[in-house]
Amino acid sequence: MIRFALIWVLMAGHALAQEAEPPMTYERLGKIIFALDPDAEPQGPGFTMTISDVPVLVVTDVHADRMRAMVAISGTSELSAEDLQRMMQANFDSTLDARYAIANGTLWAVFIHPLSRLNKDQLISGLAQTVNIALTYGTLYSGGAAEFGGGDSHDLQRELIDDLLKKGEDI
Repeated sequence: MIRFALIWVLMAGHALAQEAEPPMTYERLGKIIFALDPDAEPQGPGFTMTISDVPVLVVTDVHADRMRAMVAISGTSELSAEDLQRMMQANFDSTLDARYAIANGTLWAVFIHPLSRLNKDQLISGLAQTVNIALTYGTLYSGGAAEFGGGDSHDLQRELIDDLLKKGEDI
């Protein structure tokens, strides 16, 4: 009985913690983006910003309740079958919440999420993962938050996520 009560208290506390954060809106998204990059700029229904010297475009559609963060990596004309296969493998196991995608002749790193259900830490982590998979294209193909193996890459890539989470703590 005590175990049941403890589980219930933990679950209720977790639910309250999740409910304490207001739904994501265009305005709230903007506040978070400007906390991460004070030089960010509104652009149409979204924002342009820079993270670790990488330009990031964040687009929203409030009517469809969607947001998309994108980093252009390269044109698609030079992609080989091996490149495409490696990206699909990475999308399955190492890019985490970000993905490689192709649109309009461009290879992109993207993070896509329902806008209203997006919380601050998910946004920050998704932005960092998107930048990480753009930066690691052709090498590790990694979102940086979880790596298999014992090399140095995990700590270097995780550093970006931790830095952005710290910048967003007080929002």
